[in-house]
Amino acid sequence: MSTLQSADTVFAFDNSYARLPDRFSAKLSPSPVPAPRLIRLNDGLARHLGLDPDELSSPEGVEIFAGNRLPDGAEPLAMAYAGHQFGTWVPQLGDGRAILLGEVIDRDGVRRDIQLKGAGRTPFSRRGDGRAVLGPVLREYVVSEAMAALGVPTTRALAAVTTGERIQRERAFPGAILTRVARSHVRVGTFQFFAARGDVEALRLLCDHVIARHYPEAARSDRPPRALLEAVVARQAELVARWQLIGFIHGVMNTDNMSIAGETIDYGPCAFMDTYHPDTVYSSIDQWGRYAYANQPRIAHWNLAVLAQALLSLLGESEDDAVREAEAAIGTFPGLFEAAYLAGLRAKIGLLEQREGDMALAQDLLECMAENGADFTLTFRRLCDAAAADPGSDEQVRTLFDDPEAFDAWAVRWRQRLTQEPVGDAERRDAMRAVNPAVIPRNHLVEEIIAAAVDGEDFSPFDDLMTALASPYEDWAGDARYCQPPRPEQVVRQTFCGT
Repeated sequence: MSTLQSADTVFAFDNSYARLPDRFSAKLSPSPVPAPRLIRLNDGLARHLGLDPDELSSPEGVEIFAGNRLPDGAEPLAMAYAGHQFGTWVPQLGDGRAILLGEVIDRDGVRRDIQLKGAGRTPFSRRGDGRAVLGPVLREYVVSEAMAALGVPTTRALAAVTTGERIQRERAFPGAILTRVARSHVRVGTFQFFAARGDVEALRLLCDHVIARHYPEAARSDRPPRALLEAVVARQAELVARWQLIGFIHGVMNTDNMSIAGETIDYGPCAFMDTYHPDTVYSSIDQWGRYAYANQPRIAHWNLAVLAQALLSLLGESEDDAVREAEAAIGTFPGLFEAAYLAGLRAKIGLLEQREGDMALAQDLLECMAENGADFTLTFRRLCDAAAADPGSDEQVRTLFDDPEAFDAWAVRWRQRLTQEPVGDAERRDAMRAVNPAVIPRNHLVEEIIAAAVDGEDFSPFDDLMTALASPYEDWAGDARYCQPPRPEQVVRQTFCGT
């Protein structure tokens, strides 16, 4: 491990992953950078982690975020894992440009990883330079913090810095490092790494680690590995349902990008849909639509089956017993997902009680939106007001549809269903507004802030967008652009991974 100057900035580290055997990670320090500069510090998150924002924004704090100094108690490492990438097995991946500094306990008593993303080469870099460029760092900061504000489980962004380097991709870009916070960085691919090597001891240690850290109730089960698998299945079903309900497309749902903790992780070519269509794909590398919006539940189910396969040696005394245990656990995913998704759809259209036909009603709206080029976010937000007034208020929704009469036909059935609900207009509108955001990080806005920062070293658009995204369910009183779909010339059709 290279030697860096130690810093006395206070991180109360308690590094459980670093205590696992050496084959779980590579121990090394970040690679220093020449001229770090703080772009943004997430003050609220810092305080929640028990950290002092003033210390972190000092020159010494910036040196920590750049990898030039190690806080006392840090035990930096790059984690080992494998994975299926676009369905193709890759036996060794690992943290190729990320270094885990250590773990802290936040004010809620939850253990959190502090990781530097873009901190230099590791043994897992696979000929990469181990660096990150400014655009993807800003994208991950914006989208991960927007997801947190939307109430979706996610990794968080603690800080972003520029490095004073130029990093070569298709051209030279400013270098940057993101400080990412997560419940952990253990992935489906972490289990795959050891299963592929037949390392049952490591699998058992990893299983125990994850149960202790994320699913302590599983330790009280007669079959802890089975209970762990069931718990991960449940969290992923809920997570992907939440993605679908806000029009979020992850873009690269490889097994190494699925967190065991049930958080959204690895924001690469991610995007929020503008115009709704179930086949929507933004990722430039997803040429066949494997990770299209409508495919996300199926892919999550597939990934979880891969996790179950990796756990087989722990699930039963015989192979047949283990397969039965795995199939039983994985088989719960469709029902769990459908229940979470339907409950969310019902809430989005103002239905608080469950009745037969609700799913068909909601799906018919989505089909109508897809056929008529309606904006996903704006349609549901405008329905909040339409549900709380007479049919004349439908006009703001109708204008979003190529054929407004198609919406009218659906709205007749919707209003009939609303009469069966035991709530008043104001209560219904408030409930709908609590689940239908007014502001999301639309692709064209994200591209604008990236262009301003990369080409003009202007971070004020980034700061303005972060302000708008902080309260996504409230009506935005500022610049109306943040609540509007892109004009035709502003539409972004592709997003990029950033590696």
